[in-house]
Amino acid sequence: MRVLGIDPGIAIVGFGFIDKIGSKLVPVQYGCITTEAKTAPEERLKQVYDSACALMDRYKPDTVAVEKLFFNRNVTTAFSVGQARGVVILAAAQRGLPVSEYTPLQVKQAVVGYGKAEKRQVQEMVRMFLKLSAIPKPDDVADALAVAICHAHSAVLANKINEVNRS
Repeated sequence: MRVLGIDPGIAIVGFGFIDKIGSKLVPVQYGCITTEAKTAPEERLKQVYDSACALMDRYKPDTVAVEKLFFNRNVTTAFSVGQARGVVILAAAQRGLPVSEYTPLQVKQAVVGYGKAEKRQVQEMVRMFLKLSAIPKPDDVADALAVAICHAHSAVLANKINEVNRS
């Protein structure tokens, strides 16, 4: 199973493709989509959409996992991040890809085993799970890989639950 993990944003969208082969997680490609702050919002969204489409077409994920929007204080930022999430989800839907969403708490729980883990702990576990020589930078990339790892772990449980429910 190939999973595309997404850490959404308008300035930086982190992405990470991983393959789950048995119990092994293998990094395929990771990085970020960036947009310039002085660019019109609609153009930035188009850049995110076009880049997400190109990545999905090139690396052919079986599923897409996206971090749910964490609403803090800045409403303007939350709206733009939500719009960026939307265009990535649209790109996945147009390709018939299932989309799963995870809260930051769920991602931390799946990757570190503790829902209130610090960012550095999550990054280090991502590095260890994927046998990387260094923590991926910027932080958005490590976060996207963490979302993909969360889904890879959660998909196993979801499949087992579905098997039990079918029998």
